[in-house]
Amino acid sequence: MKSDRLLCIGKIVGVHGLKGGLKVKSHAESPDIFTPGRVLMLKRPGETSERSRVIAWAQPHQRVLLVGLEDVPDRISAELLVGDEFHIRRSELPAPEEDAYYWADLIGLKVVDAEDVLLGRLTAILPTGSNDVYVVKKDGDEILVPALASVVLDIDLTAQTMRVDLPEGL
Repeated sequence: MKSDRLLCIGKIVGVHGLKGGLKVKSHAESPDIFTPGRVLMLKRPGETSERSRVIAWAQPHQRVLLVGLEDVPDRISAELLVGDEFHIRRSELPAPEEDAYYWADLIGLKVVDAEDVLLGRLTAILPTGSNDVYVVKKDGDEILVPALASVVLDIDLTAQTMRVDLPEGL
């Protein structure tokens, strides 16, 4: 597991007010990641360079977070950041609880069945109301695997493998 890679935790989707407020669609499980004083990386999608920015304030607002940055004093400065993404180093995140994983650690895992037959690679995770669903692709084919303890037998991040026992019909 690459512990120091950058993970996207939110995208700036608009501005709010005249004093540099940013509308952020958060990808983080908790808004606490945007705590005032925290340094986050800001990147434009498709570019390799990143800039560190300090969170001045953050508050929930409808379906987004409103976020202020210490060096963004006005609306004009904020508008220049629309489309940029907030990133955090993986090593800065707390360790997940036992038998819990960050999605970023699961994406890319090789997925095999109970007999070690390769089903493909985990390419995406779909959140649903009751449980997540893993999207596994191989040679253009796609399998949807429910993220249930009865289906997912083992996850080995060191070996980059997930072992599953698919329900009948999948």
